[in-house]
Amino acid sequence: MKSAAHIHYNNSTFTQPFPSQRSVRRLVTVLSSGLLLGVLSLSAQAGSLISHSEYLDYELPKKIAEKCTARDNCPEIEVKYLKTNHPWINTLTNARINHLVVNSKPTASAPITKTSSPAEIKAAIDGFVSAQFADLPKDSIFVYSLMVTPEYLGHVNDFELFEINSYVFTGGAHGMPYSEYLIFDQQTKKQIQLADMLQPNKKSRFKALAYYAYKDWVKTVDEDSASYEKNWPFTLSDNVTLTDKGIDIRYQHYAISPYAYGMPVLSIPYSKLNGIIKPRFIAK
Repeated sequence: MKSAAHIHYNNSTFTQPFPSQRSVRRLVTVLSSGLLLGVLSLSAQAGSLISHSEYLDYELPKKIAEKCTARDNCPEIEVKYLKTNHPWINTLTNARINHLVVNSKPTASAPITKTSSPAEIKAAIDGFVSAQFADLPKDSIFVYSLMVTPEYLGHVNDFELFEINSYVFTGGAHGMPYSEYLIFDQQTKKQIQLADMLQPNKKSRFKALAYYAYKDWVKTVDEDSASYEKNWPFTLSDNVTLTDKGIDIRYQHYAISPYAYGMPVLSIPYSKLNGIIKPRFIAK
C-alpha cells in the first residue's frame, strides 16, 4: 500500500505523508483561513451572489474560562455562518451548520426539520467544552476543538455551490474532519440532492459509473486492488457537487478508505452522464 494521503479540496489534490492529529488540524485551519479575513467574494460567473462568513459570537462559561486559562488548555471553538445577499441560501446553509454544532460530530447530510435557537446552540457548545474537563485527565495536553465553516465554491448554470467543512477533536490519535456539499437552485430556491439530478430509473447507471471511478481511484492508492476492495468496499455517496467538468462525489473518512487517505473525491465527467442526469445539470 502506498504511503501517501490523497486529500481533495475544491478540485485540488494534496499529496502528503500520513498526517498526524496536529497536521490534520493544521490542514483544516489552513483550508478555512481564506474566510477568516471576512472579505466579500464575488464569482466571475455568478455576479449576482456576494458571499462572506461571520463568526458565531460565543464566550466560554465563566468557570470554564477561569479553569482553562489557569491551565493554558482552553477548548478551541470556531463556528462561522454564511452571509450572502440571498437570505434563503443563508437559512438553509446555517441550519445545516447549526445541526453540526448541536451534534458536535460528523453526520450524514439530511434535510433539517428543526431550527435550532441561539440558546440551543450555546447550550450545545457549553456542553462540548465542559466535557473536556470531565473526560480528560487534569494533566492532559489535549484540548477539545470544534470548527465549522462554510465556503462558496462557485457557480454552474443556475446552481450556486457551497461546501461546509467541520472538524471535531475530543482526544485520541486524531480528530475527525467532515465535509459536505450543498447545491442551491436559483430557479426554484431549493436545495438540490442527487436524486433531483438523476433522470427517472437512472440511479443504477449512475452508481455503476461511480463504481468505475472508485476502481480507478483505488489504483492510485494500492497496487492490490482486489484486496483493497475487499477491505474497503465501494458504496455510493449522495454527497455530490457540480463542477465545470462533471460531478464530484465526496466521501468521509472511513467510508471507502483508511483515515490516512483523507476524504476521497470521485469524479464522473459530463461526457458519461448524458441520459443519466437531467440536461440542466450539465455545465453549459
